[in-house]
Amino acid sequence: MADDPPGGENIDDPITKNVFIVKEHIGMFKAANNFDIYDPTSGKIVMECREESLGVFTKFLRFTDYKRMTPFDIRVRTADGRQVVRVTRGVSFFLSKVDVFDETDAYIGGFRQKFFSIGGRFTILDPHERPVCELKGKWTGWDFRFLAGTKELAHVSKRWSGMGKEMFTSADTYVLEIADDVAPDDDARPLIVAAVMCIDMVLKE
Repeated sequence: MADDPPGGENIDDPITKNVFIVKEHIGMFKAANNFDIYDPTSGKIVMECREESLGVFTKFLRFTDYKRMTPFDIRVRTADGRQVVRVTRGVSFFLSKVDVFDETDAYIGGFRQKFFSIGGRFTILDPHERPVCELKGKWTGWDFRFLAGTKELAHVSKRWSGMGKEMFTSADTYVLEIADDVAPDDDARPLIVAAVMCIDMVLKE
């Protein structure tokens, strides 16, 4: 059997990587929230985030002031079509509760929006509704951190000077950096990736 890659990373499972560049599909008449997720080392798309079943009524509301209240059902898949995570939310009138499912549509956790948070804040929950970490940040500066107590698990920003920086061609591109000491099989990884796909939709719309 071949040795595992350094750091225990499974090259067949992109969610085990530590750095991702996320580029949103932009367009004047775009209702769905779609993203491509790149490996900055190779420049290749490793995951795709799509709203595959957007209803007609929801499409209409996405072009109104009610956009932030609309439900969503997002699938994050590998480049060959395998589901990594699924992220869903019903109609939201005030604070969001988002559910996350794995590749088999089994519930693995979710996010609960905090009351009276400045800039944006979520509690990330495990399948038993126990806190895993918190997403804290300032949407005005588009800078977010996943914190378990004082430990930073991941960082999301629109500033990046590392490999792949030439891919930052618009304001709709950002980078997710997962800390090196977050194990490749850590249950927090899929929840972090899922949460990143929802920042714009829940906090900034």
